[in-house]
Amino acid sequence: MSEEGLSTASLIKRLLLLVVGMFAFGFLLVPIYDVMCQAFGINGKTAGSAWQGQEQAVDMQREVRVQFVSNNAEGMRWSFGPEDNEIVLHPGETRSMNFLAHNPTDRVMVAQAIPSVAPSRAAAFFHKTECFCFTQQVLQPGESVEMPVRFIVDPALPTDVRRLTLAYTLFDVTERMAPSLDLAAVHRN
Repeated sequence: MSEEGLSTASLIKRLLLLVVGMFAFGFLLVPIYDVMCQAFGINGKTAGSAWQGQEQAVDMQREVRVQFVSNNAEGMRWSFGPEDNEIVLHPGETRSMNFLAHNPTDRVMVAQAIPSVAPSRAAAFFHKTECFCFTQQVLQPGESVEMPVRFIVDPALPTDVRRLTLAYTLFDVTERMAPSLDLAAVHRN
């Protein structure tokens, strides 16, 4: 083989290794992101559903105000928001809030809600036991739905935190789901 053929083969091998490395890095981004958020207390990621089924002591001496905010990502046409803007609760209480969504379009759509909690240092003390954000939501044209979130604010929340904001951004993921999902069949079942 000529010297030029060896350098071309070497270049192709290097490029293939680079592609494989980039692909692997793409899969590792989510776990890396989760570790970074947990380590640095950034982005207000909630503590998730780890408390489901656990009994908690309610701190009747404290009140915390939880504000609910909703946003639509660019291109999302649904109307989407909480039934109430805020509630007052005692840490340790299990509470719920319904979010209302309506698909005003003439097509089946799939949405994914991404939550965040502010202040971010309080996110580790906000535990969702049930949430519409755990799964993607499919709505038919003109359909409306109530989507509940059930949560507990940990009594270990720092005492200087008296107000939390739970915010959701709703994304249209219809196009991403279309190749692997018969949207009309999913909703009928």
